[in-house]
Amino acid sequence: MNEREKFMILDGNSLIHRAFYAIPLLTTSEGLFTNAVYGFVNMLLKILSDEQPACVAVAFDKGKVTFRMDHYEQYKGHRKPTPDELRPQFALAKDVLRAMKIPVYELEGYEADDLIGTVTRLAENEGYHTLIVTGDRDALQLVSPHAEVLLTKKGITELDKYDPDKVKERYGLTPEQIIDLKGLMGDASDNIPGVPGVGEKTALKLLHQFGSIENLYDSFESLPANKLKEKLADNRELAFLSKKLATIVTDVSCDVDLACCVLSEPDYEQLLTLFRKYEFRSLIKSISEKMKSSGGGAGASEAGTVTGEAVVEGNYKQLSLEEGLDFLAGELSHGEVGVFCELSNPDPMLAELAGFSWSLLAGQAHYVAGRQNQQTQLFQEEEHNISGLPGLLGARAGLKKFCHDGKRLLVALDRYGIRWEEIAQDTGLAAYLLNPTGQHQDLADLSAKYLGISIMPGEAAVDACTKADIILRLQKVLSERLTENGMDDLYYNVELPLVRILADMEIGGVKVDLDQLKALSGELGAKLDILTEEIYRLAGEKFNINSTKQLGYIFFEKLNLPVIKKTKTGYSTDVEVLETLAEEHEIVAQILEYRQLAKLKSTYVDGLAGLINPRTGKIHTSFNQTVTATGRLSSTEPNLQNIPIRLEEGRRIRKVFIPSAPGHLLVTADYSQIELRVLAHISGDENFIRAFREGEDIHTHTASEVFGVSLGEVTREMRDSAKAVNFGIVYGISDFGLARNIKVTRKEAKSYIQGYLRRYPGVKRFMEEIVSRAREQGYVSTILHRRRYLPDIVSPNHNIRSFGERTAMNTPIQGSAADIIKLAMVQVAGRLTELGLKTKMILQVHDELIFEVPDDELIKVVPMIRDCMENAVKLDVPLIVDMKKGRDWYDMEKLPREMANNNI
Repeated sequence: MNEREKFMILDGNSLIHRAFYAIPLLTTSEGLFTNAVYGFVNMLLKILSDEQPACVAVAFDKGKVTFRMDHYEQYKGHRKPTPDELRPQFALAKDVLRAMKIPVYELEGYEADDLIGTVTRLAENEGYHTLIVTGDRDALQLVSPHAEVLLTKKGITELDKYDPDKVKERYGLTPEQIIDLKGLMGDASDNIPGVPGVGEKTALKLLHQFGSIENLYDSFESLPANKLKEKLADNRELAFLSKKLATIVTDVSCDVDLACCVLSEPDYEQLLTLFRKYEFRSLIKSISEKMKSSGGGAGASEAGTVTGEAVVEGNYKQLSLEEGLDFLAGELSHGEVGVFCELSNPDPMLAELAGFSWSLLAGQAHYVAGRQNQQTQLFQEEEHNISGLPGLLGARAGLKKFCHDGKRLLVALDRYGIRWEEIAQDTGLAAYLLNPTGQHQDLADLSAKYLGISIMPGEAAVDACTKADIILRLQKVLSERLTENGMDDLYYNVELPLVRILADMEIGGVKVDLDQLKALSGELGAKLDILTEEIYRLAGEKFNINSTKQLGYIFFEKLNLPVIKKTKTGYSTDVEVLETLAEEHEIVAQILEYRQLAKLKSTYVDGLAGLINPRTGKIHTSFNQTVTATGRLSSTEPNLQNIPIRLEEGRRIRKVFIPSAPGHLLVTADYSQIELRVLAHISGDENFIRAFREGEDIHTHTASEVFGVSLGEVTREMRDSAKAVNFGIVYGISDFGLARNIKVTRKEAKSYIQGYLRRYPGVKRFMEEIVSRAREQGYVSTILHRRRYLPDIVSPNHNIRSFGERTAMNTPIQGSAADIIKLAMVQVAGRLTELGLKTKMILQVHDELIFEVPDDELIKVVPMIRDCMENAVKLDVPLIVDMKKGRDWYDMEKLPREMANNNI
């Protein structure tokens, strides 16, 4: 190539389309589709880096009508409409180009190709060497000694460069002859007809012989008489029309100023604003580094911090413990403070306080490090005089404390006698409410997304100070977003107070009867031994029951059971396959039972023993407040939600959970059918509401409605089917799913669902309206205005879109139920404190709360708990709570609704 400077012109439409189909759908937390923009920008940055052009421009189509349609009405007529997920991304890409100061060219009546051709010729005339970047081979006609085409090969990551020699090598043609090639063979993508029956091979043969369409028809009589000659004769006009349609115009009258295309520094601030909006974290980091290296674009902001995605450069100081305590005594008494505490262990129940930092003003922070001794205990009151620490970090009137992942911090600080009754802001929790399905919610990600500030790993003191500083800044932005989204009440009156409550539940833990645990383990082990021998007998040999490969051999080769499905490595023996095969051979049912008992023993019996805290002798499950998309709490270590209580052996695991002291009881309070009651309320279905108000068994009522019989005629089977439909509707179940669940034909299941929706028209209306609303606004909301964004609901993929629709239906129901039980927990905890009672809330599982209650408080506590829970919110149907008491979580006795001393 010569020494001319490079002028790069990109085909925006072609490249954005290719990026869209090459990269899986990406959405922001607010449901904005960004995969095409992300791919396009990545490709653009890479090629700019690789080619180092002096000038850059991007051409786009403008509108669907072009001058070519005047010649051929069907031009591009068969193209599918632009996908809904792609259409808005063109504007987003153009916003990025504007921020990068790269000109965009588009003109009514012309295609991007024509503008590319025009710019290419202008650039050549001005002495540039032009690089045309596109996925469209039509552009090969523009290749010249001073113009090359870079064709996308695989997706958008690889480019194939064509100069005149490469065109000759690939086609045996000059670039100008590419137009004749298109004229003869046509182009299906543009609906250019060409000569019917003439493909690329035949077209190339003709052009190698005659050079052009004009020469071909000038020498037409010399062609041998055959079918090809007939086709050419019959379609002469189509051949010349197709050549005309395929010809790129290179002299469009448009306002092109090559001087405006000279590549310059981007508007970094605007670019980072866009990348944060689109949540392009890797690009944010890349641009940040370029900003730092170029020194470009960023102006100094508060306290020396560089704006944009720059690294915080604050006024940070490390103090000794004594200096820190003196400083805190004078300063940390009022106002607002961002606090970050370093913990030595991911488990806050085992963690030591390794250091802490605080920020009272953006750009300023202080840090105090722990001094480690041989026993790795980092802060020791007797050695390092931290007696003042609890008071300084604890309750201070008028001091608003901000933190990140507050529950973990509250649990860890408890070991030092430090108790925060409340926190004013938890940035992790606030971010979760704003984006409950987000994958990147740690402090560094939130800082990049909401502040445009990168937290770079560094020395401990700087790292801790940076995080305290970021927390102080971040809380303000997140508070504003919560207000904008109407979630203030949910956040400040439910979620934030719940942090303290859950921390206390984790700290308090739950007592486990180790003797019962060992006995249950032995019992399950004995049952597994018996099952193992029976499985060996039925198989006719010993084998590794836990080996999928060996089990597959026994099932499908030795016993010749029908193969249901295969995996890449062989036969599938998952639970779905086993349930399908259960009627085929006795061994299948034995394997299913074996797997269930083995899981129980390893995970929930033997596993529990390993989770007992050596310091407290209790199990301290972790309650996850920021995990589920619906707002429901989950738990880990152990996961109490997943104990399979449908099995008697699973239910008996609850027997090992006992009160922590003599003279105490466990009391459970369980919402009855809360999700169905929520459905009745939000759907407004009169029939549904009336059944709940009159205290009818809702499943019997539904069976009566669906099967058209009186309440007295409803059989157990009818009720079970109705129950499956009731709960299936909540989860957006299909006829296929219902058929599989209740073992009926798909036709029968469909009739059940149709009968249900016919008898409950309000529910049907709700399901239709919520899907429509979700499609329109991009999210659904709960009773307390919790949001969940649903980008899947406009997916072109039927399965993905259907999942989004089901999610739209069930999220308001499940999420509202989650809101209600959380609000109830806050109200119950408040009443326990107000009354000065010793009763403790110790567990939450699904719709059930578990309390440890001193015997002498039972008569006072039970009605109070029931009242708080049943009146947590006002619905159009009553909320009902079933309560029980017992000396363990298994042997529970139902408590009457009206409590009196003689029925306790």
